Amino acid sequence: MADNSSNAILENILSAIELPDSAYERAEGRYIDLGEWLHREESTCLRFEPKISPQGSFRLGTANRPLKGEQYDLDMSCNLQEGITKDVATQEHLKNLVGDELEQYRKARGIQAALDEKRRCWRLDYADDISFHMDIVPCIPEDLDQKSILEMRMIESSSFNSTLAEEVSELAVSITDNSDPQYSLYTNDWRISNPEGYAQWFESRMRLAEAVLNQRMLEAKASIEELPNYRWKTPLQMVIKLLKRHRDTMFENDDDSKPISIIITTLAAKAYSGESDLVSAMENILNRMGALISPSIPRVPNPVNPVEDFADKWYSDEHRHLNLENNFNRWLFQAQADFEALRSKENVKNILEAAKRGFNQSLDSTFVSKTLGLAPAVAPPKPKAVPQSSSRPWCKL
Repeated sequence: MADNSSNAILENILSAIELPDSAYERAEGRYIDLGEWLHREESTCLRFEPKISPQGSFRLGTANRPLKGEQYDLDMSCNLQEGITKDVATQEHLKNLVGDELEQYRKARGIQAALDEKRRCWRLDYADDISFHMDIVPCIPEDLDQKSILEMRMIESSSFNSTLAEEVSELAVSITDNSDPQYSLYTNDWRISNPEGYAQWFESRMRLAEAVLNQRMLEAKASIEELPNYRWKTPLQMVIKLLKRHRDTMFENDDDSKPISIIITTLAAKAYSGESDLVSAMENILNRMGALISPSIPRVPNPVNPVEDFADKWYSDEHRHLNLENNFNRWLFQAQADFEALRSKENVKNILEAAKRGFNQSLDSTFVSKTLGLAPAVAPPKPKAVPQSSSRPWCKL
């Protein structure tokens, strides 16, 4: 167990940057509302059993407050679970089917911004008291042959036992990608994705924090399965939030070159060993992340599809000018240095500077001093004012 003072300082930074539960609840309301729209009687998607699910940081419980001027980014999948296969539909057909329903939804909900087509998804921009944009990825279940291949890959990579590999492979989906040369053609060769399978793998890593999860269940008076991931609040989730904000601060003016979240999240989850406090988890993860990068391709394999490389841009000709691997190493070195400064036991100035440099957070010096058990600097007493002589008497003589 790490010392309480360092935990308190990191938790103070975390409280300022992490997404409040109310934002998760608002996001949940929005994807439930969209799901209900797709299930209304007039929906052209109804007979295909549409399922709307969150993915990415909202699904994992690792989302942070947006930086100034940015929106909340809510990633979702729209899985048409029955009745559409690659034999009867192209990627283009699936994307347009979902897009037509989203356009009707946009108009019905009074969303002013036009529906925006992205490479793999549709984007809806909300502009109310909490500004979200929702990226909705159309998808269908992956076929049985591909699921079997994925299951064997996971078992062979030694990241999964056979039971978990089977469960995760069943969640694989085929997604649309309008940059695919076969986008408008009937083909079995669609891009594979598995955000829900990845979330289950991530949950298996969080479950290493058994003592923490037992405490959460006592507090909520519910089983951990009944709690959304953002309420698990494991040290793994906390570390990832801090590391992502440190990354965002360091690369504030160079967004294209910064380490991507999926690499940070995957390496942190692999490195996590079940530590029950934030400082111990941070120390272990930062010390082990670099060694978990493979020297050969795939450099950072997707745990639920080990032939996919999350770090493929590191060595692609198109992205070589961004020096992405070097930037990851620079960031990791700086994160280790700033974390070490935040663990100072007696140097308040070092802690304040590291919080500002690494997270753009201005900690209160009095709070830091008290947390470290140091007496705050005491200003010398001001001398008493001495009355000045006056040419006029203070009273009549």
